Amino acid sequence: MRRIGRRSLLTTGAAAGVLAATGLPLRAAPTRSGTLRLGLSGASPFDSWDSRTHRDNFMIMAAHGAVFDTLTQVAASGELIGELAESWRATSDALVWTFKLRKGVQFHSGKAFVAEDVIGSLQLHMDVTDQSPALPIVSSIAEMRKINAHEVEITLTAPNADFPFLLADYHLCIYPAEQAELAMITGNGTGLYQVESFEPGVNLRLKRVESHYKDGKEGWFNEVELIAFDDETERVTALLEGQVHAIDRLPPHRVPLVQSERRLQLSEVTGNQHLSFPMLTNIAPFDDMNLRKALKHAVDRPGLVQHVLQGHGAVANDTPIGPANQFFAKDIPVASYDPDRARHYLAKAGLAGLRLDLSVANHQYPGALKAALLYQETAKAAGIDINVKRESDSTYLTDVWRQKPWCTCIWSGRLTEDWMLSTMSQTGAPWNDTLWDNAQYQDLLLSARSELDTAKRRSMYHDLQHLMALEGGAVVPVYANYLDAHSSKLRNSGAVGNVFNMDNARLIERWWFG
Repeated sequence: MRRIGRRSLLTTGAAAGVLAATGLPLRAAPTRSGTLRLGLSGASPFDSWDSRTHRDNFMIMAAHGAVFDTLTQVAASGELIGELAESWRATSDALVWTFKLRKGVQFHSGKAFVAEDVIGSLQLHMDVTDQSPALPIVSSIAEMRKINAHEVEITLTAPNADFPFLLADYHLCIYPAEQAELAMITGNGTGLYQVESFEPGVNLRLKRVESHYKDGKEGWFNEVELIAFDDETERVTALLEGQVHAIDRLPPHRVPLVQSERRLQLSEVTGNQHLSFPMLTNIAPFDDMNLRKALKHAVDRPGLVQHVLQGHGAVANDTPIGPANQFFAKDIPVASYDPDRARHYLAKAGLAGLRLDLSVANHQYPGALKAALLYQETAKAAGIDINVKRESDSTYLTDVWRQKPWCTCIWSGRLTEDWMLSTMSQTGAPWNDTLWDNAQYQDLLLSARSELDTAKRRSMYHDLQHLMALEGGAVVPVYANYLDAHSSKLRNSGAVGNVFNMDNARLIERWWFG
């Protein structure tokens, strides 16, 4: 995956022009036509247009991938490009950032997009009581200042060379400043598609906006319908029967079926998506590091790759930093499946003959229950009795994840190390799902964010990964390739993004019928 250098990012925002001239490779000649229908997982009857609540595929694709825009976005190629920000520049220490905003942009209500909308939208995430997942990003902002109607200056509390990447976070949708609460009800954004109808947890209908600033570059469908299918069998059946043109999260064992259908195509990309078993380390017995080490040696990682992922993934080493990250520390030894070592650490913890509850929801990701049951089986040899508890699919993210002591989880990963680690392991972060509190780790995390020297930065992120793999509160056994499937009628530029499912959750904007 190609990336721009941080020095170019600091001084020019040069990547903002990478796709701007033509939008697409010269060989492609898309035209607007038809209604796209998608079958997606992750919908909830409590879904809304409040991006602070978005956490799964359905609303991620609907919001930052269709109805709203963010300041920056990650292109399919892996480059950072401008969306509502036309370009950016920074002081040499990466402390003060100035963003030049696009002119002539309107919200669906007709209101003009201006600097106040950026400031107001980012401020929405700063209230610690709202527990926005983007809090770790905006908490690094010391001051925001309007220079003029289309220019904003942002001063950080500490230097951060990756700051423009963070503004591509799908939670940081831009709302009309004086009408934000109403926009969260109606879906009033600046995106290529506007809301026609929305039944949370069921479906969403969108219509293409006319005279949009992305005309000629993106937005090739006249209408789009998103249909909720949490059940993976129903999702695959809908694709096979032609009810939808594409689905996310194809179960790995269904890959041969899709490949056997000439009218269907598999989309498989390797990114940083990973399966995880997070523990709340402030609750006994998970507060004991020896127990955590025992559990890391009680799981058969290659077995999970083979039997759960059907080979569509790779062994991981208990950190969320993956092969698509610039500073991925692939030299750190993997905690191998070793029942004897697991027993050793259990004895050190004084926990021989241990029984633990592991919460799982069957539809959380394809193979979630199977992964838990395989873990249960391999842990027996280490003297650990894992009780797999089936939880409600519809309330798993609200009532189980970060609530029950030990559970299953899937993370998409993030493009930069700081983006990922700040989101899921910084002290006080709303999505910190282990509550692991290590002073050395936290100090190093803040130092790495501010370091501009690439070699020093690489060393710091290596140390962070080593600390987490050794002592952290999550068993992260495998990286899982993104598996989606679609009709052969759909076309794309030839590059598919690997930050999220379905071309970085922007298939609606980027693909077309051909």
